[in-house]
Amino acid sequence: MLHSRVLRYIDEVARTGSIRAAGQKLNIAPSAINKHLLLLEEEIGEPLFERLPRGLRLTPAGEILVAHIRRTIREYSQVEAEIRDLKNLEAGELILATMNGLAGGIVPRTVASFCARHPRLKVSIRVMFAHDVVKSVEEGEADLGLAFNLPATPQLETLWKHDTRLGAVLSPAHPLVGAESLTLAHCAPYPLIFADRTMLIHDIVDRAFEDLDLGVEPSFRSNSIEAMKCLASAGDGIAFLSKFDIAEEERNGSLAYIPIRDPILSGNMISLVQREKKSRGLAAAMFAEDLVRMLKTTAASHATPH
Repeated sequence: MLHSRVLRYIDEVARTGSIRAAGQKLNIAPSAINKHLLLLEEEIGEPLFERLPRGLRLTPAGEILVAHIRRTIREYSQVEAEIRDLKNLEAGELILATMNGLAGGIVPRTVASFCARHPRLKVSIRVMFAHDVVKSVEEGEADLGLAFNLPATPQLETLWKHDTRLGAVLSPAHPLVGAESLTLAHCAPYPLIFADRTMLIHDIVDRAFEDLDLGVEPSFRSNSIEAMKCLASAGDGIAFLSKFDIAEEERNGSLAYIPIRDPILSGNMISLVQREKKSRGLAAAMFAEDLVRMLKTTAASHATPH
């Protein structure tokens, strides 16, 4: 085993208060246990047990050592369990509930990378609205949920969250491409692509234009992130989405993202959640780590304009 057997000898002597009883429990000669104990006391320079007429009692130094020994044994047992789980990470299914914009970029890239390392593990991506993501995770139908603007609920534990400011999403051939940042006033003369009233980002964008007294009427409205991205890539239209929505398109050059300087396009919160107090399997925990890493990389590339 990774850790010396002496740790178990000392732990058992502390539990039983007797070298003889510890030897019987561990099927080890008491003389061998006593030899190891004396050598350890000599090395530490302090007695670990008081020798009493009816057994042994831990000294203060012994209590410190035994506390360390028990933490070490406990942690080692956890390591052994995780290694066993890793061996079994060749079958089973992991279910992620998410939204359509995320399902078209960050999520499949993470899934592809994860499954390349664990080819026999199945990952299901289920696309739904935010309130359905919450319900799916709460009821155990999905292991993890990744979505924007999830309603607060005590049944969910948040593993990662980030305020994803909306920016201008446009074709690489758009006249405004090349600008480091834009204002909403820069965008107003062009065909505007808004989320419809069923989506929370509609309120964020609509209120932002109103607060700046920019009387605009969008040319297009949709409740589909994919439709908004297609409309933006097809002409001079400008959609207002987060970097997370267009991570894949920005990577392959089919769409550009330009930050908006106006500070009123915040409040679009992305969250990765699981059911609270639910012990995730190793597969879900490992996938969540991969996904958070990808999300953090995308968030880091989102420079806040000044």
